[in-house]
Amino acid sequence: MSTVISTPLNPSKPWLAGLFTCTLFLIVCLSWGTTWLGIKIAVESVPPLTAAGLRFLIAFPLFLSFAVWRKEPLLFPRQSRWFFLFVTLSYFSLPYYLLNYGELHVSSGLTALLFSCMPVFILVFSSLFLREKILPTQMLGIAIGFASLYMIIRSQGLHLDQAEWLGVLAILCAAILHALCYVVTKQHGSAISVITYNTLPIGIAGLMLLIVGLNLETPVFKDISARSWGALLYLGLVASVGGFIVYFILLKRLSPVLLSFVFIIFPVFALLIGAWYEGTPISRDLMLYSAILLAGFAITKLPLKR
Repeated sequence: MSTVISTPLNPSKPWLAGLFTCTLFLIVCLSWGTTWLGIKIAVESVPPLTAAGLRFLIAFPLFLSFAVWRKEPLLFPRQSRWFFLFVTLSYFSLPYYLLNYGELHVSSGLTALLFSCMPVFILVFSSLFLREKILPTQMLGIAIGFASLYMIIRSQGLHLDQAEWLGVLAILCAAILHALCYVVTKQHGSAISVITYNTLPIGIAGLMLLIVGLNLETPVFKDISARSWGALLYLGLVASVGGFIVYFILLKRLSPVLLSFVFIIFPVFALLIGAWYEGTPISRDLMLYSAILLAGFAITKLPLKR
């Protein structure tokens, strides 16, 4: 996807540019790290389909305004209309419903750790569809990461509860769908601007999710708590729009490999913030296995040559 945001700074003050970049990086980590707690609070009183739809409909007007301001086209190229449908369903609609459903049964911190597997699935799909080679060091990182993920699940006692297992599977399926969408985008959507890529799909996905939610979940809006409304506003305005804008500013300032470490760092924020909010202590085993998991996935990102 092309980058369309520019943030020039005074080149005579490199320390200021470095500080600005570090601040933006921290903002993205915090924004994405708190997303999981926001989802957890939202689904406390809003069913998962409805919550995902409301989140996107809150974000859509800002994306639309940004697209108009940047004079970006709203429609995908005519030959890519199938790709528009694919993005709407596989990047927005299904994954975010699955994440919301998963957080009904799994803690926000563990959800972030599970979703941090997504870049690994990108490696796998890139190997399958783009014929990109997976290096031995990356294979080692994948093995370490998934072995420690299994130990995390065991240490959390999720093997005892079928509902929690369904939550884990839903979150992993969301990560797989996102990874698949990134790889297909690299094949077929690299010429589409990031604003076009997000604006109409997020609006249509929000409308579809809300309509399905109203029919299947029959939510009672007067029973939605102020905390859940606040979480939905945060998810729509800050996590979706704000995090998106800052991330693509950073794409112009950092290498993709370095920026991809956001996916390794934000689960740490999510784990700490979630444990604080939910009042659950972080066990020594969870800290150890989480560190090993993130280290394993970090190995897959190292730009090593054969």
